[in-house]
Amino acid sequence: MQTYQLEIYLPKQIKIIVGKLGQFTFKKGKYIYTGSAKKNMKSRIERHLKKDKKLRWHIDYFLYHPATKVLNVTQSEKEECELNKLGQGVFPVKGFGSSDCKNKCDSHLKYFPL
Repeated sequence: MQTYQLEIYLPKQIKIIVGKLGQFTFKKGKYIYTGSAKKNMKSRIERHLKKDKKLRWHIDYFLYHPATKVLNVTQSEKEECELNKLGQGVFPVKGFGSSDCKNKCDSHLKYFPL
């Protein structure tokens, strides 16, 4: 399994509904989303970068908002949860991107204030 991280910039505070998780306020700043793909990593990343798509995963709802901008994408051979735990940052939404997490991570989205 391959993992990736999306570095996302949010220039202003927004409120969005994140699927079944509900409505949340996301503060202005930088976010790092950690995800994985069993196969077709390139297709998964390309999908994330599109605005016009069916909203399926938590990150889709976040990236669909016109204010969000993906600044950088990195790939890693590290395990998803291990990669997610590296570095600082706070988890803004409990369960975001981690509903199927075997390691019970609080979230796979981190927030970094600017």
